[in-house]
Amino acid sequence: KGFIGAYDFVYLPFDFKTRTCLGYAFVNLVGSAEVQSLWEVFDGFAKWAVPHKKACRVAWSIPHQGREVMVARFRNSPVMHAKVADEFKPVIFEGGLRKPFPPPTRSCRAPRERDLVRLLGERPRASRDSRREGCVVVAH
Repeated sequence: KGFIGAYDFVYLPFDFKTRTCLGYAFVNLVGSAEVQSLWEVFDGFAKWAVPHKKACRVAWSIPHQGREVMVARFRNSPVMHAKVADEFKPVIFEGGLRKPFPPPTRSCRAPRERDLVRLLGERPRASRDSRREGCVVVAH
């Protein structure tokens, strides 16, 4: 709602076994004004299409900031393997339009269930420094 063109990278981690999201997403915003707008709208958001009590929380993705850093983090990971459905992969955008994700620089093996922990680690650490631009974590 009103954020087309405000972000250039999105990744919603999924549990490959249950095909459910893990409850957070990485969103890289293109500038500080976009960060402020997204933060104001989504931090505390609870008007979900499917009613439940959880509210959204926005936090900085530390230490990963910027589209290039996020692409480098995921481009050779098992989530980019050819056997992984496109719906589970990170995506990049330019001017609000989806663009092809850069290909891996080496062979990616297929993910295993336990790769989720190794791939993503624990839930991202958060900081609330509103002067920065870049990647935020949107979680509920």
